[in-house]
Amino acid sequence: MSSTVLVTGGSGFIGSHFIRLWFQRFGKDAAVINVDALTYAGSKTTTADFEQNPNYVFYEQKIENFDTLGTYFEKHKPEYVVHFAAESHVDRSIENARNFVLSNVLGTQSLLDCARKYGVKRFIHVSTDEVYGSLLDADPAFTENTPLHPNSPYSATKAGSDLLALAYHHTYGSPVIVTRCSNNYGPYQFPEKLIPLMIANALHDLPLPVYGQGTNVRDWLHVSDHCKAILTVLEKGILGETYNIGGGNEVRNIDLVNLILDQLKKPHSLIQYVTDRLGHDYRYAIDSSKLKTLGWTPKWTLHEGLIDTIHWYQNTPQWWTPLWEQFRRKEKS
Repeated sequence: MSSTVLVTGGSGFIGSHFIRLWFQRFGKDAAVINVDALTYAGSKTTTADFEQNPNYVFYEQKIENFDTLGTYFEKHKPEYVVHFAAESHVDRSIENARNFVLSNVLGTQSLLDCARKYGVKRFIHVSTDEVYGSLLDADPAFTENTPLHPNSPYSATKAGSDLLALAYHHTYGSPVIVTRCSNNYGPYQFPEKLIPLMIANALHDLPLPVYGQGTNVRDWLHVSDHCKAILTVLEKGILGETYNIGGGNEVRNIDLVNLILDQLKKPHSLIQYVTDRLGHDYRYAIDSSKLKTLGWTPKWTLHEGLIDTIHWYQNTPQWWTPLWEQFRRKEKS
């Protein structure tokens, strides 16, 4: 596989990692069209290392605009679409759900219509385990057959876009595959998310805000493992199917924060328990057995991945510090 891929949200955390992987895998035969609105979580600093690649094209554009998207499809004729672009932060969706509906639902519809019109061979719709809802400690991990039960405006819009994508496959024969991942972490993640926020605050000896008592459980997936899984699905996945992508690293939030503090040799007294998030899901866990039949397995343990991520944030303050300061100003306002 090579040729041209259109990536939405390629200036964001996961999308930029996928573009790097695409260039690494296919070299001079690779071509990438990146469509990104450059909202607060997307930045050209994230893509600086491949901006000068002659086979890379960038368009600053919201994906809701079907007519403008169509001009990109007409000009570049991408064979593949990998759709990362989404409003993705639960807290922001609780504050204002409208942008999540526009981007996650209407934006996905525009892309599906363009892909159908211009004959895209494969369309990977990247989603989240949050569409399944919440688990208790004794519950089995989510499988692809787990009923959808989204509990936040964010996860509800992602569930809606998942169903829309699968409906396009059923109705029109669109070459859609849906992936649902667990919580991602790694370099270039915007510092409103748990791991980079904890690292940044700890490096500045500031309080580390932890919701409730920190007992919520998440399954952590290194971003490089996620991107390799998506490429596996793009190459080998069955059209119309859904594939779960999990890291197999379940841990309570408070234990994760303690691991970060220990690695940075910072006191646990920096932890500050704050009012819990509205409707906070208790536990997520992913069963990736179906995906593993395609030959994918995660490579990163949580311990190794955390060390790698912490070192990256320690060594690149010029990238994340302005974003972190921007986030802190918003939180104070």
